[in-house]
Amino acid sequence: MTTAAANNATGTAAWADALLLSFAQAGYRRAEPAIIQPAEPFLDLSGEDIRKSLYLTTDASGEELCLRPDLTIPVARDYLASGRAGQPTGFSYLGPVFRYRGGRGSEFLQAGIESFGRPDRAAADAEMLALALEATAAFGLSSVEIRTGDVALFNALIDALGLYPVWRRRLVKDFNRKVSLIQDIERLTLATAPGRNEYEGVLAALAGSDRKAALALVTDLMSIAGATNVGGRTVAEIADRFLEQSTLKGGALPRDALTIIKRFLAITGNPEASVAQLRALATDTKLNITAAIDEFESRVGFMAARGIDIKSTRFSTSFGRGLDYYTGFEFELHNKGDGVEPLVAGGRYDGLMTQLGSRTPIPAVGFSVWVETLTEIGRGPGAAGKSGGAS
Repeated sequence: MTTAAANNATGTAAWADALLLSFAQAGYRRAEPAIIQPAEPFLDLSGEDIRKSLYLTTDASGEELCLRPDLTIPVARDYLASGRAGQPTGFSYLGPVFRYRGGRGSEFLQAGIESFGRPDRAAADAEMLALALEATAAFGLSSVEIRTGDVALFNALIDALGLYPVWRRRLVKDFNRKVSLIQDIERLTLATAPGRNEYEGVLAALAGSDRKAALALVTDLMSIAGATNVGGRTVAEIADRFLEQSTLKGGALPRDALTIIKRFLAITGNPEASVAQLRALATDTKLNITAAIDEFESRVGFMAARGIDIKSTRFSTSFGRGLDYYTGFEFELHNKGDGVEPLVAGGRYDGLMTQLGSRTPIPAVGFSVWVETLTEIGRGPGAAGKSGGAS
């Protein structure tokens, strides 16, 4: 090992020790989940696209396993398997994760916190952001950019608009995957305008059908054709696709809904100003999104009570982290001036616990610290002291 590499490793270890100590002092016990994990939860929750990034193997029974690509899901699985499942419990962690990243190393350190079971969601959200800021300050970064959003606001808007279920699924999926919503909406609106295509007869036959009827029709058509799949898609997947297209064909997104969504997605600024814009939108459109706005405003109050500079915090209704399991508050901390990659990122994921097997919903919120990035730009443990906020 070169002198530079040795010094870097020593500095990282010192910073990690200081970080874990601060997490422990905040009441978060150390979690150390197994490095080898079942691959299914990662594939189910992040989609098959993540497969190319995983390091996969199988056991003697044929179960697909992987080196853990992150620590949130492993920590959550261990919590659900423990005797404390459902009770308020907080965990901290630091350890290697494994993911193919092109030209960068595939093994890297990840630290973080996961908080489960707390019913005071707004206060828990604010605590996560405050602890995330302390994590960056502990490594000498006193000025970071805070970017925040809230997928619960978008979900509330879409529910209040009373759109066809297929539209809701499509829009929420696009939001979570960071697809350009406006471009997708306008493209689909044009695609569902009157006209004919090669599948017009099938779409007309499926108009108004439920999923069971659609599956029966497509099954019959494929049986007649002597096919069991097309392009790798199963009969059920093909039926769902046709049903989605027939629904879109029969009920294009209303123009007034498109106008409201555009106005919603244009809201940006500091959180306090954004609350005012959201309330004005709700009043003008007479849409019942008050509960989601109230929760957002409550969180802002707890953030201010934690000493976070609200005026310098960036909020955007269109901000999303690109993961389907987030259900509310989302945030990223970036190095001011060159913040392409986040230093810390996290948010609320209440839906994850039931997806992992919990019989009842369990509130959950947390964040991950990208040790590699902080090591590259930081100045060592305690070099600048704690900032208590960001600008």
